[in-house]
Amino acid sequence: MIRVLVVDDQSFFREGLASLLSLEADIEVVGQAPDGRVAIDLTRTLQPDVILMDIRMPNCDGVTATREILRSYPWNRILVLTTFDEDEYVWELLQAGAIGYLLKNTPSGQVADAIRTIHKGHSQLGPTIAAKVFAQLQPPANAIPVNLTLSERELDVLKLLGQGKTNREIAKTLHITEGTVRNYMSRILSELNVSDRTQAALWARENLDLRSP
Repeated sequence: MIRVLVVDDQSFFREGLASLLSLEADIEVVGQAPDGRVAIDLTRTLQPDVILMDIRMPNCDGVTATREILRSYPWNRILVLTTFDEDEYVWELLQAGAIGYLLKNTPSGQVADAIRTIHKGHSQLGPTIAAKVFAQLQPPANAIPVNLTLSERELDVLKLLGQGKTNREIAKTLHITEGTVRNYMSRILSELNVSDRTQAALWARENLDLRSP
């Protein structure tokens, strides 16, 4: 069971999202916080696995809360869920240690998928966010394997990942199961010699034709 703390100053959004996530069999919403200061306190007492963090909040904003939480509890996974996708916020939160960033209009099912993804230690960026990050990142030196041996289907998965799609969206597009997508993803990360989805997506954007398979 993945223990989740929802942090947002808008009670109707916070409570609504908590209710929807509680319908997921493998997710338990253990607490809610109206601002970053309360989130810091609840993290200490509730020990959640994943924290959904808003940015603009009274008393203590999401950037400050993320830094403080990860300073004391570096194993926590923080997924930013916000209305804003301006570059300054993307970079501030990622630099503070968040490993996921989605907009609030993301369907709850995709939010649940993102929670599962970052719980495993992988990054998760929404499509509009990913485009901003990829535009500013440069691929690491020697990142391109000399002898790439991905199958045609694995390349299809990698192209869709490069477009910013979730496992669920990839599975739907390719008419395969999410479990199969995860298996392909493990093989892709190993073959590219990268540690997470974000690096694999960056490689895809730099090296592949991302037109849909």
